[in-house]
Amino acid sequence: MSTEKPRALLIVEDDLALQKQLRWSFDQFETLTAADRESALAQIHRHCPAVVTMDLGLPPDADSVSEGFRLLEQILASAPDTKVIVLTGQNDRANALRAIALGAYDFFAKPFEPEMLALTIDRAFRLHDLQQENRRLLASQHPPALAGLLTRDAGMQKICRTIEKVASSSATVLLLVHESSPRCNERFVAINCAAIPENLLESELFGYEKGAFTGAVKTTPGKIETANGGTLMLDEIGDLPLPLQAKLLRFLQERVIERLGGRSEIPVDVRIVCATHQDLKTNISNGSFREDLYYRLAEIVVQIPPLRERRGDPALMAHAFVHRFANEQKRGSMTLCEEAIRAIEANRWPGNVRELENCIKRAVIMADGSRITREDIGLENEASSEIEFIDLRKVRDEAERQAIVTALGRANGNLLRTSEILGISRPTLYDLMHRLGLK
Repeated sequence: MSTEKPRALLIVEDDLALQKQLRWSFDQFETLTAADRESALAQIHRHCPAVVTMDLGLPPDADSVSEGFRLLEQILASAPDTKVIVLTGQNDRANALRAIALGAYDFFAKPFEPEMLALTIDRAFRLHDLQQENRRLLASQHPPALAGLLTRDAGMQKICRTIEKVASSSATVLLLVHESSPRCNERFVAINCAAIPENLLESELFGYEKGAFTGAVKTTPGKIETANGGTLMLDEIGDLPLPLQAKLLRFLQERVIERLGGRSEIPVDVRIVCATHQDLKTNISNGSFREDLYYRLAEIVVQIPPLRERRGDPALMAHAFVHRFANEQKRGSMTLCEEAIRAIEANRWPGNVRELENCIKRAVIMADGSRITREDIGLENEASSEIEFIDLRKVRDEAERQAIVTALGRANGNLLRTSEILGISRPTLYDLMHRLGLK
């Protein structure tokens, strides 16, 4: 006899007779019931059922349908993996399709055959289980490589997809993709080419033999050799001196190195990842960077847009930095006031994310109360940027997209607060996000 606990099924139905009939029809499950939105949400939070059946109208009138949509949104917001099966009236196909667009798993028109609904419920449970198992398998195989990256900007999200594609290859990339790489469990060695004097940089990179120069009392491997089997990060590659550029080029071509004072070639298997704030094409033109080295390094180039071009990201990151530094400094719960958020959005941030991070850290330390003001951050509002008018529909869509992304950043991802900032209802916000392809 099986002792396995039955799966929890939540039935949201205000008709107590139909509620009783559904419980009787689905007695193979642990049936939970709710007659209104508040009790349904309480059951969701208490039991986390994988599958929910819900009547869209509680009871059937225009206001109750809105209440039903609100409940559907709240269920999927708090438990996105829950499979919601919507029950509607015979002539309510439009609302049923709208429910599907909002994320419902399926819909049934009343009256319905309990056997058919039971089959759909069973499929929903199996789909939920498969998705959970797939997520566990993926998590066990690969770490969440981009989990620490905060962005709502469409350009940055496109870059993230590019990173995911190139990370598993061995191509030389001008961007850090180490956590997605198959080498993520091997050594990761980083060196800043601009921070080390030119006369020491060669020995730092390639190592040296005992007696190679005064003070070389023992054989010391360089950064390249140390990273064997893993990844070498060459930061500020644009500052690499020309003589070392030639030696690095030979390593990239032959995949062998020679230590200073050495005579034997040492094979090294290492992936090179580079970063620079300089325009390497300009450096090639003025002769300060080798063109052949550039094409060896830049097998795949990922251009990272500056923070000022990433719509919504400054406010989103500012919220995250406030939370982090408030915890570190033991300041309790701290928030950004509206004028501070607007000043953050308007600022050009020439120092990019590092400048924003330092600015917020200073504000968290110096703020008198729990709310961080524009004065605490030390910013002034700037004029808003101009919009280039070409196609009216395209401009309108882009304006709506930018407004939603900006509001999402300002609201720290809270959809209810986002809709309030925009002055629209949550269903309207969902419809706009769906039409504009925003997730």
